[in-house]
Formats: sequence, structure tokens, C-alpha cells
Amino acid sequence: MSNFQSLRNHFLIAMPHLEDSDFSGTVTYICEHNEDGALGIVINKPLEQLAVPELFAQLDLPNPNSGLSEGHELVEHIYEGGPVHHERGFILHTGQASWDSSIQVSDEVALTTSVDVLEAIANRRGPQHTLIALGCAGWEGGQLEREIQENTWLTCEASLAVIFQAENSQRLQAAAGLLGIDINLLSSQAGHA
Repeated sequence: MSNFQSLRNHFLIAMPHLEDSDFSGTVTYICEHNEDGALGIVINKPLEQLAVPELFAQLDLPNPNSGLSEGHELVEHIYEGGPVHHERGFILHTGQASWDSSIQVSDEVALTTSVDVLEAIANRRGPQHTLIALGCAGWEGGQLEREIQENTWLTCEASLAVIFQAENSQRLQAAAGLLGIDINLLSSQAGHA
């Protein structure tokens, strides 16, 4: 009998001493976690070198922000979702997993990797809230659990407001705030009592 506890629909909050350039200062949303491993999307690292209109143009899709009217959400950034599959798009969104290649992460959030959701976003028929990332984060079975035991990550249940509404620069503190923690007050020195 296993005592495995899934962190699906949770945040991983990087501890201040984490110096890995892919994860330092990040909040990662866990989309899948089982005994075989985990998959997540970093939600607070916008890509500076790729603008939204450029990505959609590369896919021969209209700019989703052109001529927006009230009630439509601006797609502001493309995110660096993690160091795995950099060339692949991952779209976190509210609603159901009703697209060609989707998984339902929680009652409110799905992850889609097919272009049909981007076509819908470009034509203003997409989900109400979206976060578009290139790449994802991945862990082998047991790896994430070891990293948590080594005090690399804090974990907490995810919040839609942090994923889709908080400013990029505020997402780390907002996620830590869900635990009642001011991330800026944590020491960058790791240790065990």
C-alpha cells in the first residue's frame, strides 16, 4: 500500500536558495503528478524575446490582441514554461479539456497542447483565461518528492487568481502568501533542524 500524495493542481514555490537558472525565483503549476513523475508549467517567467503577435504570425494565425473590444482578455506574454520540450506549446486555461489534446487538471483548469486552442484564442472563441508557455518542467518518479524533502520547494494548493490575474512580478509572492509567508523574508541558506 502506497502513501503517495499527488501535488496535481498545486504550486511549487522555489525556495530562495535554489540557484538553478531554470527554476530560481519561480512558481510552477503542477498539471500532472503520479508515482511515475510530474509535469508542470512555470507561470512567472515571461519570454522577453518572443512577442505574442510574433508567435501567432509564425502559426499563420491572427494577432489575438488586434482590435480587442471590451470583455476580451489581452494575451500579454508567452512564458518560459520549463526546460523540457522548448519547441512545444502548452496552454493553461480555464474551462474544460474540450480541445484536441487536453487534460483536465482540476474542475477549473485544463492543459492543452494542440493548436486548435490557439486558433480559438486568435479568433476570440477561446477560453476565458489563458497562459501560453513554451516548454514545461518534468520530474522522474520520486525526483520531485526528494527535492521537496531537500527543502528546494514549498508547496500549496493552486489559485486561479495567481495563475491568470496576478502580475508576473507578483506571482511568486502571491503564491507564497497563500501559505502566509513573505518570500522575501526567507533565508537563502538551506538547512535542516
